[in-house]
Amino acid sequence: MEILKNANVQIYFGEGKGKTTAALGQCIQYAGANKQVVIVQFLKGKTSEELEFLKRLEPEIKVFRFEKSDCCYEHLTEQEKQEQEVNIHNGLHYARKVVDTKSCDVLVLDEILGLLDHNIVGIEEMKELISLSEGEIEIILTGRELSKEVEDLAGFVYQINTIKEMEA
Repeated sequence: MEILKNANVQIYFGEGKGKTTAALGQCIQYAGANKQVVIVQFLKGKTSEELEFLKRLEPEIKVFRFEKSDCCYEHLTEQEKQEQEVNIHNGLHYARKVVDTKSCDVLVLDEILGLLDHNIVGIEEMKELISLSEGEIEIILTGRELSKEVEDLAGFVYQINTIKEMEA
């Protein structure tokens, strides 16, 4: 499946902090313009003050996490990772349904690039999900690593890196 660069796909990536925050800033702008926003978060664990705050922005911005663990994916045992991968795939199926039914204007797939890094999903699944949007839904992807193949899917790519970080 070959798709061309999509002007409706944005990517925020890099080792620096603020990728999710940048994506959320976009969500607030879209919601302010009466757009329906859906956020699906991956690899972050179940607890987050950020998540509780975002729940207050419903119904304009809806946030979903399908993972059941309290901690990040990287800190799980192999058995726990296998269990979480089932939940992650449920999140991906939900995202696909959102795109397929065009039930939002903006879809944020937070930390989805990490799913590629951990070999939980492949690039073909990513391409298929983006192609389903038919350019009608703004899709925002975040994560640390960005392959050239994923970069080629996007119209806009933003790299976020830490230049200086003070020690506590």
